[in-house]
Amino acid sequence: MTTPILDNLQSPSDLKKLSKEDLKLLCAELRHDLISRVNQVGGHFASSLGVVEITVAMHALFNTPEDRIVWDVGHQAYIHKILTGRRDEILKVRKLNGISGFPKRTESPYDTFGVGHAGTSISAAIGMAEASHHDYEGSKDRNVIALIGDGAMTSGMAFEALNHSGQLHRKLIVILNDNEMSIAPNVGALSWAFSKTLTNKFSTSARTHFKSLVEKGLIPKSFYRALDRAEEATQGFFSTPAMLFESFGYKYIGPVDGNNIDQITEALERAKLQDGPVLIHALTKKGKGFSPAEKDPVKYHAVKALTLIEEKEDSSAKKKAIPAKKELAPTYTKVFGDTLVELCKLDKKIVGVTAAMPNGTGLTKLANELPDRYFDVGIAEQHAVTFAAGLACEGMKPVCAIYSTFLQRAYDQVIHDVCIQNLPVTFAIDRSGVVGADGPTHHGVFDIAYLRSLPNMVVMAPKNEAELRDMMITSAQYKGPISYRYPRGSAIGVDISHAPKEIEIGKAEIINSNGNDVLLIGIGNTVKFCEDAGKDLLAKNIKSTVLNARFIKPLDEKLISELIKKHTLVITAEDGCIQGGFGSAISELITDNFLDAKLIRLGIPDQFIEHGTQEELYEICGYNTKGITNCALKHFNSHLKKVS
Repeated sequence: MTTPILDNLQSPSDLKKLSKEDLKLLCAELRHDLISRVNQVGGHFASSLGVVEITVAMHALFNTPEDRIVWDVGHQAYIHKILTGRRDEILKVRKLNGISGFPKRTESPYDTFGVGHAGTSISAAIGMAEASHHDYEGSKDRNVIALIGDGAMTSGMAFEALNHSGQLHRKLIVILNDNEMSIAPNVGALSWAFSKTLTNKFSTSARTHFKSLVEKGLIPKSFYRALDRAEEATQGFFSTPAMLFESFGYKYIGPVDGNNIDQITEALERAKLQDGPVLIHALTKKGKGFSPAEKDPVKYHAVKALTLIEEKEDSSAKKKAIPAKKELAPTYTKVFGDTLVELCKLDKKIVGVTAAMPNGTGLTKLANELPDRYFDVGIAEQHAVTFAAGLACEGMKPVCAIYSTFLQRAYDQVIHDVCIQNLPVTFAIDRSGVVGADGPTHHGVFDIAYLRSLPNMVVMAPKNEAELRDMMITSAQYKGPISYRYPRGSAIGVDISHAPKEIEIGKAEIINSNGNDVLLIGIGNTVKFCEDAGKDLLAKNIKSTVLNARFIKPLDEKLISELIKKHTLVITAEDGCIQGGFGSAISELITDNFLDAKLIRLGIPDQFIEHGTQEELYEICGYNTKGITNCALKHFNSHLKKVS
């Protein structure tokens, strides 16, 4: 398929010159272009396909970037990026030194707000609208549009923003992209309210019956038209979404077909004329235009390179997926999910809780096999934690499976509702450390620092998947707040066929020891880096002890102190920020116990790390095998020079 209209676009302003028919053709070209480019490099896919018409309509009707478009989460903004001068750069999306997979203010003036987490768009848009109202820096009469998905609308922050914007009554357009999904299918009463219409059997059969009477000439057409108008009025009055948003002070338009360029343009034109907040309820199809993605939007939410065949001129050509490369070891996420089901079957008090991420956190198996032991609360991490606290109050053993970067959103609840009350809530912290292509909004690098300062909280990290299972059974027996963090991607590949066994709280493990030159202390996935560095150093005649700390809090102070006293150099390595992290805990131990030690801390420096593969980022930050080895060699070479 050729893309002549897209090829001739220089900027979004060129869209204003196109006819309605050309805009429709452009949407088809954009879908083809996105499929082709994502197939080459991978990336977020189905969500962007679903909002092609909405994206084109916004840029065609409004004067961007002077008019502000604020994306929620932003994984659906690939079409926006193509239209705003980054078409070729999509081939480097989410790659080291390439463009971000999310809107980013430093990347383009069209990216008006940096995003990555759900529920932020309306709050940010209100701020922009308020600045426009006060004509801050010449922003008067600027249009502000927030595009939020139905999944993100389950976030409590979104409703806080609706409440405030209704009070301010500034000119603001909110587009609710309702595809009945976020990443996984939506849950909760709100999702049902959005999708529910007057299409029940009674109203449908009655409408069909009256229409047949009109066709037979038994009822005048004028009566039927009046009845149709009355139904529309009744639907508007009784429509749950309309009543919901109008109660916040919004004018409600919809629902409209968000994949129909004419309908969404008309809705935006009507909204543009209003002087207060307006909500457009747009119904879309996630994965629109690529049938496998329409049938399985979860699978095609984000794809790897070469998992889609090139689109062919014959639209009926069957699209096949190229089999993905088989992984040598299961992911940590899968090991967690399988083990949780195993533990739930052994202990009826254990339940799993997720915040709209059943697939990402590995809880799908629990949902399928033991649905009464599984809870998905929607994109509401704060509620998830306090809900788990409530379960724990009544004797349950809740396991909150939440990504590290998303658990940040519930920090107050972890403190106030779990730790202060010393409740037995387990936090399974997935995607800890650098996660790769999703970049700084998704790197889980702060959880060590933000959890180890909390009284009553135990913080663990397994060196491999077998130890993860051991930590899971340990947490199931623990009587207070406890957490374990594990990285994204494949585990080590060790045998996990045996039953998990409890670990003594606060007990570290010596992996190997061949001398007292350097003590290498790893935590979680950095233990393997330390092991390999120890071997490389031995080849250079530098002898080491490798310690698997296992516990960030409480530390095995006795063992670690004894080892520190015996070694010339101590190096800590962590897949997390070094400011207040694991290395800081070792530094505090040294200071508090008046130990004489040379300590080097390796980890994430005091900056936000951009996107790239995990391996690339490990090397950049210097705490992989190579970084640890070079750090020790530099120290000992420098020491030898001083001695000589």
